[in-house]
Amino acid sequence: MLAVFDPTVAKCPEGLRSPPVAGAAAAAGGAGAGALMKGFSDSHDGAVTVSLGPSGALAYSAANQNPLVPRLFGAVNDIFCLFQGHIENIANLKQHYGLSKTANEVTILIEAYRTLRDRGPVPASQVVRDLGGKFAFILYDTLSKSTFVAADADGSIPFFWGVDSENHLVFSDDAGLLKTGCGNSYAPFPKGCFYTTSGGLQSFEHPLHEVKAVPRVDSQGQMCGSTFKVDSESKKKQDASIPRVGSAADWSNQF
Repeated sequence: MLAVFDPTVAKCPEGLRSPPVAGAAAAAGGAGAGALMKGFSDSHDGAVTVSLGPSGALAYSAANQNPLVPRLFGAVNDIFCLFQGHIENIANLKQHYGLSKTANEVTILIEAYRTLRDRGPVPASQVVRDLGGKFAFILYDTLSKSTFVAADADGSIPFFWGVDSENHLVFSDDAGLLKTGCGNSYAPFPKGCFYTTSGGLQSFEHPLHEVKAVPRVDSQGQMCGSTFKVDSESKKKQDASIPRVGSAADWSNQF
């Protein structure tokens, strides 16, 4: 799976972009959104790509997937979701969100997001924390032009992010594609974390604490993106209210 988002939709976090490596401009700078999507289509059989207009693009393929942690792709009411993995408490979540027995992980995530966006009964961190199992997902809301991306607390699914030469924020389970497209400005997506358009990168395991970048250095001593870790000494400011759709502060703007 692959998602490429424009900076107006998903801003690159500070520290993810690394200085270009001297003498390797093409690799270090990346190739841009168009080349990333083409590279995905060329290297994945049966690839499906979805243009999001100026906001970016999504791509999906079921080729060579692990049957224990399959990839899924779906859309409901202008909300797209790419998912890889397996949610173990899926039966409980279907009941919680009032979904049919045939609902899969993508359907559950879209409904969970819609509930969070429209009614906001619990924090986003709790919604992700309630997902049991192995997972990484990318969700995009075309109406609010908002992203919601997360990976499980154990980092069970290979999942990466980076920034390309056009300053697009890129997410994928294909490390080779990210390395080609983003050069040395890519890194594993931090486990136990989620990313939203308005809130940036946050930890769902430790939602009260800041997440800070720690520079990565490769075997040649070159800067290569950053890992992001929870800073136990730094706490975030919390908003006591939860704005909802129709209120003075629309909850959908939180994404």
